[in-house]
Amino acid sequence: MPVTKYRWFVLAAATIVQATSGFAFIGVGTLAGFFREEFSLSDTETGLIVTAVGLVPVFALIPVGRLLDRHGERGIVSGGALILASGVGLAALAPSYPALLVLLLLGGSGYATSQPGGSKAVATWFSAHRRGLAMGIRQTGLPLGGAAAAAILPALATSAGWQSAVITAALVTSAGGVIFLAVYRRAPPEGGSDYRLIPQLRQLVRDPRFRPSLWVGLLMVGSQFCIISFLMLYLRDDHSIPLASAAWFLFAAQMAGVAGRIVLAGWSDRLGSGRRMQPVLVSLISVSLLAFVLPLIPQDSSEAVLAIAAAVMGFFAFGWYGPWVVHVAETASVGAIGLTLGVAMTANQIGIAVAPPVFGLLLDLSGGYTIPWWFLSLALLIGGGKVYAAIRKGSRLNSFGGDG
Repeated sequence: MPVTKYRWFVLAAATIVQATSGFAFIGVGTLAGFFREEFSLSDTETGLIVTAVGLVPVFALIPVGRLLDRHGERGIVSGGALILASGVGLAALAPSYPALLVLLLLGGSGYATSQPGGSKAVATWFSAHRRGLAMGIRQTGLPLGGAAAAAILPALATSAGWQSAVITAALVTSAGGVIFLAVYRRAPPEGGSDYRLIPQLRQLVRDPRFRPSLWVGLLMVGSQFCIISFLMLYLRDDHSIPLASAAWFLFAAQMAGVAGRIVLAGWSDRLGSGRRMQPVLVSLISVSLLAFVLPLIPQDSSEAVLAIAAAVMGFFAFGWYGPWVVHVAETASVGAIGLTLGVAMTANQIGIAVAPPVFGLLLDLSGGYTIPWWFLSLALLIGGGKVYAAIRKGSRLNSFGGDG
């Protein structure tokens, strides 16, 4: 098959494995309310469930990135999907909250391969002028998987128990790993990388084009998982919407994020590789504003108002990722795309591990959702200032993006 045609199969396989992995990874967050009821958890303990599934990648992403550069994506991504499926599936047997956390830690270790592996596959198979749109399409996998999880898993947990829901998530994730293994082949021009790890890491953290990516990933992915973990609970507690119905608002946010990933990625292609972070900055500021407004919505507001707010928030909170990941890939040295993505995504996983339990702790301490949402809004606003300053610091059009 010609390379120009086969790359679309690569894109499809990378999108599918991301969607099915996201079905389990985000699915854990959509079931947070059910775990809280099952094990009588506080809001802080509820947030730690998401921390458990996102913690191991904090430590695994850099070595995974190195392995991807040396050995390619096929076996590593597929194997990670199967590990994720195993941990999530075994969580159905958890007799207690600590056992649940341990099994989710196991599953989360497998998720460390999906994001950098699939992103590296698209970055190496597509040229720069199509890379943004292709990456945006590929990155729709996560909100698509999350939207499917929000639509299916809470309803299944309500009717058949949360154990059935996590087993379903495990089976879907396994299927995605098998599909990627069957379809994917490494890009022909690419060979193994022989760079030295520590000098390459030093070069990365000193690169002024790269450092703002870390702030963005930390804050925006953290905000994503606060939304995934607590939006349904907020709607139930402040607006008296049952969890199974509130899941549709999360579905709306995720599906708006799918549109956002394509629209914002297409915009970044029009701006060019030197300016891809501008749509990311717009997204960051927009989510900050929406997090400030959300707790001010009156309790007697219609569900239509809440659905619009959730969708607009989701468009930006989930849509920014495509331009961001292309920007990260374009700052990489030759042969070090996997490592560069791994380092950047480590900050993302720190956001996943830290933000939901902090949000839950603020909720426990304040007794309401206003302080947690406003704290998130302030953190995003500060991060937006850092990114804006980094963009302004560049004196040439390509100084922030990696053409030169």
